[in-house]
Amino acid sequence: MLLLSLFWAWLSWNAYHPWKGKPEMMGIISFIFGMLAGELGLHIIAINVVLTLGIVTFGELEGLADSLGLLIAMLSWLALARFYFQSANAEPIMRGAICEALDSETYPDTPDDVLHYTPDFERLRNPVAFKHPRLKLHRNVPYCKVDGRDLHLDIYQRRDCPKNAPVLLQIHGGAWMQNLGSKEQQGLPLMTQLALNGWICVAVQYRLSPGATFPDHIIDCKRALLWVKDHIADYGGDPDFIVATGGSAGGHLSSLLALSANADCFQPGFEHRDTRVQGCIPFYGVYDFLNSKHQRHNEGLEQWLAERVVKKTRSEDPELWERASPVSWVNDDAPPFLIIHGDADTLVPVKESRELYHMLKAVSKQGVGYAELPGAQHAFELVISLRSQLVVNALCDYCYVLHQQYLGKNVSLTSDNSNASSSDSDNRNNDNEEGEPSPA
Repeated sequence: MLLLSLFWAWLSWNAYHPWKGKPEMMGIISFIFGMLAGELGLHIIAINVVLTLGIVTFGELEGLADSLGLLIAMLSWLALARFYFQSANAEPIMRGAICEALDSETYPDTPDDVLHYTPDFERLRNPVAFKHPRLKLHRNVPYCKVDGRDLHLDIYQRRDCPKNAPVLLQIHGGAWMQNLGSKEQQGLPLMTQLALNGWICVAVQYRLSPGATFPDHIIDCKRALLWVKDHIADYGGDPDFIVATGGSAGGHLSSLLALSANADCFQPGFEHRDTRVQGCIPFYGVYDFLNSKHQRHNEGLEQWLAERVVKKTRSEDPELWERASPVSWVNDDAPPFLIIHGDADTLVPVKESRELYHMLKAVSKQGVGYAELPGAQHAFELVISLRSQLVVNALCDYCYVLHQQYLGKNVSLTSDNSNASSSDSDNRNNDNEEGEPSPA
């Protein structure tokens, strides 16, 4: 019991104090357990309680050491529960970032038919409840052939999707590598909720390293974007309104896609095509391969990029590394940006997002917002949790306003943006039976 309780205590400690130094492998371990503890803390506590009850029931709790272990276990559960519920601070932070991105002192007052979920027990008990009877999925739609291989995308939409629906282009992460990420695994909380709100969401497959070498990844993403522009009307989508998003490597690629619109070097054979998007929501991406502002203090990522992704060192081809960096493409014609990062991220330092934000804020003619979420680890939004649900609710508001502005329509504003609580959305579509997800 004592040894088990010490592990639980470390799990709680790691949530509050993630590893950000050397050895870098400890950062990976810290990320895995920190993400699970931060987003699935209540599930972990429930499992631990059941295990402890089993130990007590079968008479395995004996002596002072085991009693001490039980005390440590209970304290760790309390600490983990406290950490989990602190993630509710994501709501006011997201609201503030959205107000900044919209250049407004007040939060948009979206209509009642914009679907929000209250993060209650019913919603949070199944963190992977992504399927829904009102949604249909077009799986593995081919969008191009490269080297004799078809590349595919998945299309999520409501069965009664409105005409000229806005489009979300989701680019998955996974360190640009095979077997570390896929279009089927990422962005699902946001895509499914936006699809229920009448959007068409497209998840993109692209060539991955080590087989692919940069810029193969971004070229494929641009090809996917052009397929959407050419064919999404067949599914009811508006090819003229597309918002790009993605996390980690997907955050890098979505921001690079948005900032390098119409760049010939990333559009071989289709240089004349328009690859602009109307917004970008990158999560915890790598935005400066050159590490020009010393955002990263570890050498692991640079070595990874040189050996597996770019396949040239920074000194061998600095121009290629610069082209691969979204910060090198920052310009005053950038589309609206809302950048999201957690300050507990042990894989990609939060300084990456801070630097991109400051650079965009200085020159962009469009709105730029930045949400830095306390306690959030890398990949925090892969599952349904208290934090991710509040973030997704806010992003549904932001995406709604972006689309309304594109249509030339005004959105009324509330009188308060800083102290809004989850109760604001408790009564918005939450009692709608159709709005509740079915188990995955």
